[in-house]
Amino acid sequence: MLSQWVSKRFAQQWCEREGFERPLHQLGDKQLRQIDERLHHWRLQPHKTEGYKKAEVTLGGVNTKELSSKTMEARKVPGLFFVGEVMDVTGWLGGYNFQWAWASGHAAGLAIAECVQGA
Repeated sequence: MLSQWVSKRFAQQWCEREGFERPLHQLGDKQLRQIDERLHHWRLQPHKTEGYKKAEVTLGGVNTKELSSKTMEARKVPGLFFVGEVMDVTGWLGGYNFQWAWASGHAAGLAIAECVQGA
């Protein structure tokens, strides 16, 4: 059920890590409240970095199938837009990520401006 809101891979890993591997219908109210509490207070804490000189983008992010390719708006949450490297888009090194950030940001900005003008 969690994979309806986050990626399937993340949902599987998170449930395994938290010890919730049984089917949802087999969980009691107490366990469901524990899942809710842990999920809403879950934090990502990187444990180290290789520094700015080694910083690169990796795979993962918001699934592009969940977004409008014209406006970058989430299909399931109107008014929510994603741009740049937060999306699951992978390209060559060498500045292409900047171009993607600018292009996707421009598309989202135009869509937002249309919404504001139309309101």
